[in-house]
Amino acid sequence: MSKKRFKAEDIIVKLREAEIFLGQGLPVDKMLRKIGVSGQTYYRWRKEYGGMRVDQAKKLKEVEKENARLKKLVADLSLDNAILKEASKGNF
Repeated sequence: MSKKRFKAEDIIVKLREAEIFLGQGLPVDKMLRKIGVSGQTYYRWRKEYGGMRVDQAKKLKEVEKENARLKKLVADLSLDNAILKEASKGNF
């Protein structure tokens, strides 16, 4: 199988398709083949994006990206702070 990276909007569309297929009484294995993902991927997507709308998923990704950027900033500042404390003690 080829590896693809799906955007949040595409994932939500595929989850909605899956809901429709399951609502029509299609077995899970056939539904997975129709939407073109593995079972593990489907359940992971459902856990993360289940019940979301497209705009909510976009906002989630933006917040996650901003959170990662801020965590990196805090780590850099903490390292700088530790270096300055060490230098001020005269142990360099």
